[in-house]
Amino acid sequence: VDLKECLQSAEFISSSDGNFKVLEDGSVYTTSAVSLSAEKKTFTILLKDSQEQVQKKIHVSLVEEEKKKTRHARDTILKRTKRRWGPIPSVMIENSLGPFPLQIQQVQSDTAQNYTIYYSASGPGIDQDPKGLFYIERETGNIFATRAVDREQYPSFQIICFATTPDGYSPEVPLVHTIRIEDDNDNAPYFTQDVFQFSVPENSKPGVVVGRVTAEDRDEPYTLHTTLKYRIVSQTPPVTPAFSLHGDTGVIAVLLPHLDRELVPSYTLLVEVRDMAGQPFGLCTTGTAVIRIEDTNDNAPYFKQLQYETRVEENRVNVEVLRISIVDLDEPGSPGSGAVYEIIRGNDDQSFEITTDRNTNEGILCVVKGLDYESAKQRVLVIAVNNEAPYALAPHSQQVSQSTSTVTVHVMDMDEGPVFKPCLLRIDVKECEDIGTSIGRYVAEDPETGNSEGISYRIPPGQCNWISIDERSGEVRTIKVLDRDVGEMRRGQCNITVLAVDRNGKTGTGTIQVCIHPGNKNYPRITKTDFIMCRDRKPICLTAQDGDESPYSTPFVYRITDRNMASMWKITRHNDNSVYLVPKDDVPDGVYDIPVSVTDNGGKVGESQVRVNVCDCLTPSECDGRSRQLAGGNVTLGIWAILAMILGSLLLLLILITICGCCGAGAMQRHVTDDCANHNLIISNTEAPGEEVMDHNIIPLQNTCDQGGYGVKTGDQQTFEMVKGRGHTLESVKGGGHQTLGSVKEGGGQPVVETCRYSYSEWHNFTHPRLGEKVHLCRQDEEQKHSEDYLLSYNYEGKGSLAGSVGCCSDQHEEEALDFLDQLEPKFRTLAETCIKR
Repeated sequence: VDLKECLQSAEFISSSDGNFKVLEDGSVYTTSAVSLSAEKKTFTILLKDSQEQVQKKIHVSLVEEEKKKTRHARDTILKRTKRRWGPIPSVMIENSLGPFPLQIQQVQSDTAQNYTIYYSASGPGIDQDPKGLFYIERETGNIFATRAVDREQYPSFQIICFATTPDGYSPEVPLVHTIRIEDDNDNAPYFTQDVFQFSVPENSKPGVVVGRVTAEDRDEPYTLHTTLKYRIVSQTPPVTPAFSLHGDTGVIAVLLPHLDRELVPSYTLLVEVRDMAGQPFGLCTTGTAVIRIEDTNDNAPYFKQLQYETRVEENRVNVEVLRISIVDLDEPGSPGSGAVYEIIRGNDDQSFEITTDRNTNEGILCVVKGLDYESAKQRVLVIAVNNEAPYALAPHSQQVSQSTSTVTVHVMDMDEGPVFKPCLLRIDVKECEDIGTSIGRYVAEDPETGNSEGISYRIPPGQCNWISIDERSGEVRTIKVLDRDVGEMRRGQCNITVLAVDRNGKTGTGTIQVCIHPGNKNYPRITKTDFIMCRDRKPICLTAQDGDESPYSTPFVYRITDRNMASMWKITRHNDNSVYLVPKDDVPDGVYDIPVSVTDNGGKVGESQVRVNVCDCLTPSECDGRSRQLAGGNVTLGIWAILAMILGSLLLLLILITICGCCGAGAMQRHVTDDCANHNLIISNTEAPGEEVMDHNIIPLQNTCDQGGYGVKTGDQQTFEMVKGRGHTLESVKGGGHQTLGSVKEGGGQPVVETCRYSYSEWHNFTHPRLGEKVHLCRQDEEQKHSEDYLLSYNYEGKGSLAGSVGCCSDQHEEEALDFLDQLEPKFRTLAETCIKR
């Protein structure tokens, strides 16, 4: 690279890529092996002039050289080349003692006379080259070191040597010379931790791995300088060696088969690591490993005393009576030493309870139920103790038995109040009992004498006032009618506290639980009593309801109480609360009042009157109007029913008047023409061809309108559709100079039936002049507005079916005309079969 052309006064030359170095003459050399992964590699050369403060950059691109075409072996041509100058790699001893400068190597060239070097050091943490460490004599090519080198800082150096002629020409390629710093065992190994902490359970078997100590050496790896050996120097306490240390790996394992935490809780090992494979002249360092013995529950707890005695007053509750201590050799605070106490005998009534004090590990014995001196003057308890953790049997040891202790509790006699027996009395009462009914007796006893003399009873206020208790006898009576449907009795029960007071004023309490049981207070009733039975005589379902609860409700028993009705009607069971009512024989139409009794499961009978309207109908709605007429004189109508009948009659009369006014008086004189029946009575379910009508009064289509047809000609028959004009109807043209259907009359002298229908002649005479007028307007209109408004054309419906008419159902006499039905598709066979049957 021509540096002078870019910046002639450059004082500092550097490269952006560390793989390349630039010399002052512009030569670019690689400092390490370079691989062009891509086709192109770029870097920048930076030139600086500190005095003028000028900075320039040169961009360099490296392109991979194309490989030359290789010749075949037979085409290979041997060429004579010049021998390359290259000394062997040099070795310099680390921390060499000199004398300095120390000659390392000599490089020579056959053609050059002047030598210069550029060197670079390789090693961890090197930011820049150690200036002045090596130099080369320009005339001889001898390389000298100026001082000792530390291998851990500079493991090796690469020196690039340049050979030039006096005029500056470089006939030789630069030479890369490597100087390796040979390691000296100047670093002692060291442990990675100041103190190693391990733990192992007691009673572990020999060979169990405890942990591993590790050390490192800064000297050259994979040499004797870094080959380490471990050993245990000493053990504290100085007893039988309990652990072994692997010399190569530093793994500590159990050696002694009996590790007892209770004897030795921890061991301290002084370990040594030495390089040179442990040879005496190697460098060494010592470290510390502390091994803690973990506790296991190999010691069973036992009581300090085998017998205890204590006292407690009777009727005292939740009071501490005794504390019991134990001894456990396991580690305090661990599950192996935590005590669990248990009363194994003498506490059948659960009057005592024993817990553990977590701070002192003592057992606390308490009374949780009051003791009765009269029942037992003393109680003897047997207490056992265990640990929270399961017991682990130590090697070569015998199974231990559970430790127990006996506690005698003396009950002290105290003056007590009366006691109810039982303390909770449950009294079941049926609802609706009379006021003052005796429902039970609740008395208390004096614990000292065992009788009820001198004890009075009362119920404190503020409770549900359902019952009262006799002050002397304790008899319980009702003071209200107990009904589960009223107020607070809906819950069905109430707890009432009763006080018993003796002569000394001492009080005892008891509880009466009054439970109200459902009674049979409601009669069963049939919910629906009015029915209509049509000609299908479908059974009538009777359903009853009872407000009582089980067992005083279902199942119900139905019975017809009237003997005459029972001979005509019968009842069949449906389910527990429903039955079917059906006639025994074919009963005549009419209204039947059937008395039915319903008996519930408790024996109460309810009477109901079931009314059945037997009617000749298909649906019950058809008999709604006749049901009251058949009932005879048993039906009475209310005011609203009478008013509704009057209004309905008036509305019907108004409709009749309106119809008569529409038809007019002229309709009474109208005669029925010959073609009236043919044109007004049309059978709608036939598809036979229509009649051909030929009339000279019909205006031909082609002579009246050229703007579009409104007729369709099919064969020899031509049909027309005529549309009424806007604002004109059959009745609206009266009196306007046109003929109307009302004014058209034909002779015959026969009275006209009042059907409000028009004959064909009347319709034809009325529409003929109107049709001519509309056709004339259609002809005068160029935009065909009238043809769109007044004339509508039939759509072409295609040719007739080859099968002919399907109106076979209306003609049952021509059996020979039904042969074509045998060739129909399956979907039409059902239709054909239906027609034949009819």
